Amino acid sequence: MEAKLSPQLGIAILLGVAVLFAANHVGARIAFDHGASVAAAVATRATGTALIVLVIMRLRGVPLALPRGQRAAALLAGALIAVQSYCLYSAVALIPAALALLVFQSCPILFVLLSWATGKETPRLGTFAAMLLALCGLALALEVRIGTLSERWATLGAGVSWAFGAAIAFACVYYLNTHALRALDGRLRTFVMTLVTAVLVLLGGGAASALSLPADAPGWIGFAVLTLFYAGATTSLFIVLPRLGSPTSTAALNFEVIALLGLAWLFLGQAVSSMQVLGACVVAGAIAWLGVAKR
Repeated sequence: MEAKLSPQLGIAILLGVAVLFAANHVGARIAFDHGASVAAAVATRATGTALIVLVIMRLRGVPLALPRGQRAAALLAGALIAVQSYCLYSAVALIPAALALLVFQSCPILFVLLSWATGKETPRLGTFAAMLLALCGLALALEVRIGTLSERWATLGAGVSWAFGAAIAFACVYYLNTHALRALDGRLRTFVMTLVTAVLVLLGGGAASALSLPADAPGWIGFAVLTLFYAGATTSLFIVLPRLGSPTSTAALNFEVIALLGLAWLFLGQAVSSMQVLGACVVAGAIAWLGVAKR
């Protein structure tokens, strides 16, 4: 049994993981702006992560055998991760990265609604209040007003739709991990899901001739950043999670939204208004509240 981390150290590590996840989106946008396709980015990211996790599993002696009763759920989760990854990167390619991630942050809400609908969880007043607060924050971040709704949708609609599709797919992954794959070793689960994602996107992208690589040096730098930072964040996360003293510490991962706002401003020149920053903080706080309320 590995020793538990202190709450302070656990939160500090998770904040670092959140920054790595945010940096991966910045790298993705740079790669897209310099010729890389969404399919190529997703395939490379998934392949890199699967290889790193495989090495760690071999070093730690983790069995690669997938229990028969969990194979279908694991493969389905991998297919959903492929959908989620493609949708989210498509959103990042179309709208400011921070806004894409904010819309994607609706996935915990969708997961709770799915759990309620299937009778896996009992509705709670605190959970409902947190979801309403998150939606209000999202409206602030997207600068949604009745009078300008059609104008904002014309500007952001496609990207928001892609991000929401990613949220739906990932909510289903949450559901499978919680109810069908909970007993499966986290490292094996991560390996299977990323491997399935890589295979599906490579096959689909290859068939559609959509595996375009970056056209210049900045694009390759972005490509390397999105692959290394995502793989590093994902690997660190499954190492840290079992050692957290309190599961509510995972609320620190909501810092990803705030980190992405700053990184996108520094490296992409994507300015945001004070209202959008406020909305981002409200969403992050509401998701953190939701995590606590569920427990």
